Amino acid sequence: MTGRTVLVSGAHGGLGGAVVEEFVNAGWQVVAPVRRPMATGRPEVVEVATDLTDPAAVSAAVAAATADPDAPLRAVVNLVGGYGGGTLVHETPVEEVERLLAVNVRPTFLLTSAALPHLLREGGAVVCMSARAALAPFATGSAYALSKAAVLAFSNGVAADYRQRGVRCNAVLPSVIDTPQNRRDQPDADFSKWVQPAEIAGVIKFLASDESAPTSGAAVPVYGRA
Repeated sequence: MTGRTVLVSGAHGGLGGAVVEEFVNAGWQVVAPVRRPMATGRPEVVEVATDLTDPAAVSAAVAAATADPDAPLRAVVNLVGGYGGGTLVHETPVEEVERLLAVNVRPTFLLTSAALPHLLREGGAVVCMSARAALAPFATGSAYALSKAAVLAFSNGVAADYRQRGVRCNAVLPSVIDTPQNRRDQPDADFSKWVQPAEIAGVIKFLASDESAPTSGAAVPVYGRA
């Protein structure tokens, strides 16, 4: 073990499993706030039942991630989120906009905010999950693009606030990730052009590690060939 802990939200998602594996293989302790914990049988992975929209529950998850003095919290990886699209702006109910902001922005804000006091003590990094749509929205996806642009703006704000205080923050911007759910949703797509979860996981681990010490405030494209 490297004597460090990473807090990974969205660990049960299509990308989350690859990210957890990447950190475990690099010797990190992983604490994963999830809605329904599963028995992993791996001592390096601790799953904590958490509602990531609830500030008190998020604080409890961060407390679990900071409980081991021999493995201090050194990174937060915000993967949890959701997708929506298929309507023009004038056809999109404001409730759908609010839903996407709630699933994409609120958990990222709450988890990062709760973890920052601990990261300030040890130094460390935050990685946020934005999307290519934040920079290049696609037709009928304005609400989704708005929520992911908000994540990117938040990531940049954290970088600006803490770059002089020993905490870095960067965002990754995938195109389409090659997950089973995305294949089911887009059965006629060319899957060979999509970016693989393991490829993104490697970038995320790099941004969380000391290897990327000079980098903060970056928006890293992970597009594959899509």
